[in-house]
Amino acid sequence: MSAKTIVITGTASGFGHLAVRRFAESGWHVVATVRNESDLDVHADVENVRTLLLDVDDENADLAFGELARSQFGRVDALINNAGYFQSGPLEATTMDQAHRQFQTNVFGLIALNKAFIPIFREQRSGVIVNVSSISADAGFPYTSVYEASKAAVAALSEGLHAELAEFGVAVKALFPGNMNTGIFSKVDRAQDVPEDYLASWDAFASLNLVRSDPALTADVMFRMVTDGDRHKVRYYSGPDGEAIPRVKQLLGQDWYWEEFSAHNRGESTPLWDALMPRPKAVES
Repeated sequence: MSAKTIVITGTASGFGHLAVRRFAESGWHVVATVRNESDLDVHADVENVRTLLLDVDDENADLAFGELARSQFGRVDALINNAGYFQSGPLEATTMDQAHRQFQTNVFGLIALNKAFIPIFREQRSGVIVNVSSISADAGFPYTSVYEASKAAVAALSEGLHAELAEFGVAVKALFPGNMNTGIFSKVDRAQDVPEDYLASWDAFASLNLVRSDPALTADVMFRMVTDGDRHKVRYYSGPDGEAIPRVKQLLGQDWYWEEFSAHNRGESTPLWDALMPRPKAVES
């Protein structure tokens, strides 16, 4: 039997870059996508990887990408929709262009790629689709409301598709990474012309020493999602905060969780919250 093939989007850096190596080292063929021509050689040192250009904002390119990807190694067994866009700032100062771009990349582009690969997986009666959401979709952090809304849409889409495609042997799963030490924080599209009323609280929230974990943890969870054979589990979490938040929410209940979480966001964490949540640690640059 020939090696299995996975398609991973957004692989120039971060989770995608690490996942390419994680799968390739385990004997998989990998079709990796990058947005910029300058990144086409980013995986040149890894065997069995084909790196292709794809701007996930281009829905026509997305819809045609399934067959292009399959032609690289003659088959496709899994897809990880990892490419994303991160915008932050008060909604009042977020432009509609930023809001549209947030959903174009994180939701509509992702939907188009799901549509591109579903026929392949349905016809072969097998396949795994991993759609990357975010723990923020569960948590409700301030100053990233549009980003969180896009990632909540990804989670809901994945749950619906999980039920829709199960009869064809296709598993659709959603990944909720916690706060990871990746380059995404250097690429944030920040809102401009923010009213002064927001600045103190925005700065205070940004200064909280949040847990940032090794992104290799997320690449490992991506590998497990594709290979564990579990066709019933939909939601997977990575990182200490990613794993803790849904458990703390379940433990405290919705109302008490929001009371504690809101206090934390104001810089007024209670002993209860501090006892339940992972301890912050310094971030290595």
